[in-house]
Formats: sequence, C-alpha cells, structure tokens
Amino acid sequence: MTDIGPVQARYTAAAHRLADVPLDQAGLGCGNPVAVADLNPGETVLDLGSGAGLDVLVSARRVGPAGRVIGLDMTPEMLDLARRHAAEQAVTNVEFHRGRIEDIPLPDGSVDVVISNCVITLSADKPRVFAEIARVLRPGGRIGITDVLADFSLTDAERAAGADRVECLTSSLTTDDYVAALATAGLAGIEVHRTHQVADKLHAALIRAAKPLRQNRSTVVVGVMKSEHAEQVLAVYQAGLDTGNASFETIAPSWDQWDQAHLAAHRFVATDSTGAVLGWIAATPVSSRCVYAGVLEHSVYVHPDHHGRGIGTALLTTYIAATEAAGVWTLQSGVFPENTESLALHRNSGFRTVGTRERIGRHHGVWRDVVLIERRSHSCGPV
Repeated sequence: MTDIGPVQARYTAAAHRLADVPLDQAGLGCGNPVAVADLNPGETVLDLGSGAGLDVLVSARRVGPAGRVIGLDMTPEMLDLARRHAAEQAVTNVEFHRGRIEDIPLPDGSVDVVISNCVITLSADKPRVFAEIARVLRPGGRIGITDVLADFSLTDAERAAGADRVECLTSSLTTDDYVAALATAGLAGIEVHRTHQVADKLHAALIRAAKPLRQNRSTVVVGVMKSEHAEQVLAVYQAGLDTGNASFETIAPSWDQWDQAHLAAHRFVATDSTGAVLGWIAATPVSSRCVYAGVLEHSVYVHPDHHGRGIGTALLTTYIAATEAAGVWTLQSGVFPENTESLALHRNSGFRTVGTRERIGRHHGVWRDVVLIERRSHSCGPV
C-alpha cells in the first residue's frame, strides 16, 4: 500500500486491541492469511505488505518465543506504526524491514512460511513476486495468502472503466493466470478457494502452495494459452497424433476448429526459455446440461521430443488447481491402454481408472480400446 487508507486505519485500531482479537478473526484485508497458513511454534514467517503489523503480531503469538516473524512494507509510515504496535504489545519476536515485495531483502531459503493479505494483487510484476517467494522459502516451506482474483469474463474495457473506483481492478489476475504464475515459480500443491465477492467480477480468495523438497529437474514456464501460441499448439498436437497412441484423430484441425471445440478457460501451455511451446492442456465440456457443469474432459499433449522432463505433470498440476478453483468437481479423459506414459502421468496426479471401453473405435483400420480415467476433487463437489 502506498498510503494510509481505510484498511490500514482498521489495522491500526485492531493492533491497539490485539489482545482482544480472536486468532481466527484477525485478518482485516480480504481474508485471514494467518489462519490459512496453519502456523506452528518455532517457525519463521514473512508477511509481505505487513502494513500496521496486525498479521505480524498475531503470527508472533502463533509461532511463540522460539519463532520469528518478519514484516516487509515499502511505506515508512506503516513501518513506524507497526514497530510502535509491537512495542505497545511487548512482542519481541518480530522485526520490520522496508522493501518491495518484488525484491525481498532476505537470504535464500530463510523462511518457513510466507503470508500476505490482499497485497500481491497490487504488484505490477507478480511473476517476480512469486519467484522471490520461492527463493526465500526453505524446501518444504509454504505460502498462505489472501488476494483478489478477477473473473475470466472481466474485459479490458471493464478494467479501464472501473480503475478509478476499484484500486486493484486493473492489476488483478484471473485464477488461471494466478495459478500458472505460482506453478512457473516452482511452487506446488496449489490450492485456490474463492471466498466472497469484493466488487463486480472481483473475488477474494485464499491461496495455499508449497516449495517442493526437491526441485524439478526440468524448468519450464506454464502460462495461459494465447492466440499467438496457435501454430505451435497445433504442431505439438500433430506430433502427438503421429505417435499413433494419442487420439483417434490423425490430422490436427485448423485453429478455428480447435478453438471452437475447447473451453476458453483453463487452457495452458508449457514453454521453454525461448518461448517455444513444449506442451499444452485444454478442456471440453462433457455435456451442455447444467447438471454436468462441474465435469470437464481434457486433453494434454507434450511434444515427443520432450517426454520425461516433467512437463505433463506441470501442465496437469496447474490445470487441476485452476479447475478446482472454478468449482469443477470431476476431471475425466480417455486414453489408449498402449499410452502407458499418459496413464502413469494421470495416476500420479490422482486419477483413477473407471473402466475400459473395448473396441470402441477404428484407428488406422484397427479396433482400439479406450481406458476411461477420472479425478474427483477433494475441495469442491461431493467430498
């Protein structure tokens, strides 16, 4: 935050009466990151955009004397206020630093948990923020943040028209973009739960993720598919079809045909450092009936030259997190039994085999079986 607005004023008032604030009601931004983060005694916690220090002080109570909580804010007035609040509450296991969340002034692997309350959405360089978060987290460390996400239907014109009324309207990411940015930063176990509407086509959300104990041996960038990827997406598709074990299709369609057949949301590409598309994932509805609104069928393709690099896992993990955040409770697909790589990929991502449709279609003159697989969400639908 760049000024002391209404939210910061509430922080100030609450910090003065911290002893009376229940731990599960402490968040005063767009949610409660302290509760989301599940803090434990002895942990080191970093609060990005700590403001007047309420979440820092509440976190200090959670981690206890053996723990440490660091507040980072770019505003000197907020830092002075936070230090005063800590002194008034006699909280000694906290410290406050001036800095930007895009350039965190802490060593690599120095914190266990990163929290933030409705601040990251204001950054103009969120990929940099997430990269910095991944850098300062220890292996196995986690994030528990609250933020604001934009609906997929929010247009550029609507963003521009409402920018003077809603501070984060122009900069808020959609769920797909947010999840992709977290995945690209190397964070895993991504969970996004929308909680309430904060403005037209803007929703508050609780976000969890973790830094893997071991980094992937292959670094790729997972991003939202755009029209400029069209030619390469179709090329990867054709390369998969040419293996003979990817689909009953033998020739990739035109981009217009492909585009019309797939949902506009939840399309992701994996690219290398040059921007070359190595793989993609996209969804189609299984039915137009509203009862099946939470059921999607997907296709995931990785260029045969890049199998074994973890690209399919990165795509599928991102897709699962994005669809769950959108309320999708069942993901399904059909795979040739000979496509053992795809079956293993899905099995490792929580899919189960429903059954086999025997001799369901002819492919190059041969009758082929199709294995039906599905994943039921653990966070939405009939859990």
